[in-house]
This record gives sequence, structure tokens and C-alpha cells, in this order.
Amino acid sequence: MMDKIDGQARQRLVYYGVPLLGVLLCLWYVKEATCDIVYTDYIRLVNTYLPDVWNPEKFFVPDVLTRIPVNYLSRIINVTFFGYSTTFDMVLGILGLGLSGLILGMYCRDQNVGTGWFVFLMFLLFGLNKWEMMTNGTGWAHFLAFAGFYGYYRIFDRVLYGKGKKCDSWLLLTMPAVITLGVAGPYCAVYSVVVFLSCGAAWLKNRQEKGRNGKLWGLVFVCTLIPLLLYIWSNSYAVEDHAGAVDVGLAELLLTAPGFFVRFVLKSLASMLVGGETITGWIESGKIHDSMVYGMGLTAAAGYLAAFWLNFRFHLYKRTLLPLMLLFSGVGNHGIVLISRFIFVNENYGMSSRYALQYQAGILGIILTFAMTWRAWKKNGWEKRFFKTAAAVFCLILFAGHGYTDYVEAKKAPDREAYGRRIEAIAVQFEAVEDDVLRENFDYRRSRPDSGAKVRSALTILKDNGWNVFGRQQ
Repeated sequence: MMDKIDGQARQRLVYYGVPLLGVLLCLWYVKEATCDIVYTDYIRLVNTYLPDVWNPEKFFVPDVLTRIPVNYLSRIINVTFFGYSTTFDMVLGILGLGLSGLILGMYCRDQNVGTGWFVFLMFLLFGLNKWEMMTNGTGWAHFLAFAGFYGYYRIFDRVLYGKGKKCDSWLLLTMPAVITLGVAGPYCAVYSVVVFLSCGAAWLKNRQEKGRNGKLWGLVFVCTLIPLLLYIWSNSYAVEDHAGAVDVGLAELLLTAPGFFVRFVLKSLASMLVGGETITGWIESGKIHDSMVYGMGLTAAAGYLAAFWLNFRFHLYKRTLLPLMLLFSGVGNHGIVLISRFIFVNENYGMSSRYALQYQAGILGIILTFAMTWRAWKKNGWEKRFFKTAAAVFCLILFAGHGYTDYVEAKKAPDREAYGRRIEAIAVQFEAVEDDVLRENFDYRRSRPDSGAKVRSALTILKDNGWNVFGRQQ
């Protein structure tokens, strides 16, 4: 009995302790790599929503659902208690990432995923390939959104296989509205499609087994569809304003440069193995050529194909659907980034660190599939040896690529902080500098002629209210 209790305690230590360690390491990185100063996307937010964060007219706008409503609450808290601190937002983002780790930890514990596999999963989850999202607090809600996705997938999986808890059915019906309308923003599209596909799989399973949950999956489908339609309706009122976009249509680009889409996808897949900025630096320095990046992309694609094949080869879907949900989420996110960003006609755009959080779902799905089918091979033979070797090599590539990216980004941390300090020094004397200086240093839509004026306007609002850097000057 004591051995069983000790074993459970060790499990809790691993499955809960490792995510906590990941959070602490990421918080350390944020501390070392950032400065509490507004720049880039914060300029737009300050000009749009401050100083009166309680003003209902700023909330009740036709495209409110595209603005991620949870941001309004966090902005009120930030202004009221923290003087509009960018660090506050960054910490929220890291905590959201930690919530994802906790959810995956509970899932891995329930599915008896080996501790070695789980630790590797967390190594990938908390990797610094997401540095841009970690150090730009304006995107903190995206971390929370993915935690919501993973949590919902886990509940869906639990109910589907008869392990649901008392309130799980109600959560399946109510969470889509909260996630889609309150937190997810544009990421709700892929999330919704994954749920739709999962409802189809659940309906087929229920029909084959003559179960009693057939109506539930139809209700889940409807309860996911309605919020998505509401989001699409709200989005129809949004005014798109992309700096640097090229006026080119999808059909036109397909006809004139069809290879662009293939190269874009392969490079975005390659960034799953090594951080996109690291790859770009290698290309610019001549260390590698595009052909090698395409090879890396094909390697990631092979990982996807192998994971899909293993799910069906060993009927993993009869035990759990979550790995497949993550795989489809990863594929969908690659697709959505391509569809939304082809307008920049830059095949390297999809490698940006800002998309690593989206692509990460696919990597998690691949590794979970490998972990849960590793011991499923019963007979020794070439097939077993080949796929185990291939999976091991793939994991080693991921370990080396993410490890190197973490090393590079950790070394860059002091330089990123120095950049923030330089902006801070300019901000406190912004009234005495030219608009061109503000445009060049605050990284806000530099191609726009009014960039400097927008920065000046945002800094004026902050100074008049004694917020952010100006609160620390008092």
C-alpha cells in the first residue's frame, strides 16, 4: 500500500512539478530578456483603448469578438493595479503556457505516458522558439487560448471513452462559447474545425458501439458552430490593416507563382524543428541554403505522416483521440497561417517565432503518438526496427534543434533587454526627439508615414496618466 502511495506521489511530482519548473524557467527568461516598456503592438493598443479603459463605447463595437474580449478585463486590472505594465501581460502569457503544461500533465498521467516522454514533451512545450510571443505581452491571451483548446480536447476525450466526470457533458456544451467568443480570437477557426471532425469521429464510434451519447455529440457540434458563426459575423465588421502587405489575390498568386505556397509550407514546417529566426540567420550567413530548409520541412512532414499512420496502425483512436486532435490542429494552423499571410509574398514569413505556439500543437501530437505506440510493437521485424529507429532519430532532431534554439535565444536575452532599455531612455524624453527617431526605435509599422506620430500619441497618453515608464519616473 505504501509503495502505491509513494508511486502516486512521484507521479504527481513529475506531472505537476515539471510544468511548474517550465514556468519558472520561462519567467526567468522574460526577466532577463525584457524591459517594462511599451513598443510595437502596444502603441496601437494604447492609442485605441487608453486612457479610459472603463468606457463601454470601446467595448461595444461591432467587431468586439475579433478583439479577444478577455483583453478588456486584463487591461482594466493592469491599468488599475499595475500602472499598465507590459511585464504583467508577459507573466499572464507564461502562466497560460504553464496551464497547458498542467493539462497535458494530467492527460499523460491518466494515459500512463512514460515520464521520459513527458519530460521531453515539456521540454518542447516551454521552448524558447516562442520567444517573440513570450516577450510581447500583447499576445498573452493566445497562450490562454491554447490552454483552453487542450483542456477542451482532454474533456472531449474523457467523455468519449466513458471516463467523463459529473460536469464534463455541460462543459463540452458551454466551453466552446467561452473559448471562441472570449479568448481564442482568430485561432477559433482551427479549434472549431478540430471539434467538428472529432464530433464526426465520436458519432461514428457511438453508432458502431450502439452507445447512448449520440445526441450529445450533435449538441457539441451545434454549440461549437454557433459561436464560430457569431465570430465570423463580428469579423465581417473588422477593418484589416496589414503593414507591408502586397495587393495580390490568392488565385492570382496560385497562377503566377504556385511554387511559393509549397516553399512557404515547407519552411513553416522546418521551423518546427529549429527556431525560424535561427534558420533565417543561417540562410543569410550562407551556412545553409534553401534546399536544406526544404529538407527540414520534409522531415517534419514525415513526422506528421508517421504519427497519422501509427494512430491507425495500432488503432490508438480506440483508446484516445487527443493525439489525433493535436495533429489536425497542427496541420490546420499551418494552413491558416498560409492563407492569412500569403499577402506578404514572403516565403520566410511562416517561420516567424510568433507562429511557433500554433505549430506546436502538431509537434505535441507527434510526440504523444510516438510515446503511446512505442510499446505497441509486438513482433520483432524490419517494420518495428525501422519505425522505432525513425522515431528515435526524429526525436533526436527535435531535441537538438530546440536545444540549440533555446541556447541561442538565452544568449540573446541580454541584447533584447538592452534594446528595451534603449527604448525606455528614448521614451522618457520623447518630447525632445524627432518622429523619425520614434519610428525607427519603437518598431511600430515603420513603413507608415504616421508611425512616429502614433508612437508620440501613445507616449503622451501614458505620460499624462503616469503609467508604464512614466509611473516609475515619479
